[in-house]
Amino acid sequence: MAERKCGTEPIVIDETPGRRWYCQCGYSNQLPHCDHSSHALHETDVQPIEVLVEEAGKKAICQCRQSSTLPWCDGTHLTL
Repeated sequence: MAERKCGTEPIVIDETPGRRWYCQCGYSNQLPHCDHSSHALHETDVQPIEVLVEEAGKKAICQCRQSSTLPWCDGTHLTL
């Protein structure tokens, strides 16, 4: 089983309203979104986080996986 890959900073994107799946394994080819196959291909035990984005705008998607507000960044990466 592969370890999940973690980044050191969030990915900031202009997001649009709708249902989104944010990658938690780090292997997606569409980061920060899940590509719905990489976590299975790499045999991780990590599933994406499903979120209903209600308002368009900039979103900071956590990549260190330590945020208390996943999938959103809360700045925890600054303390690691």
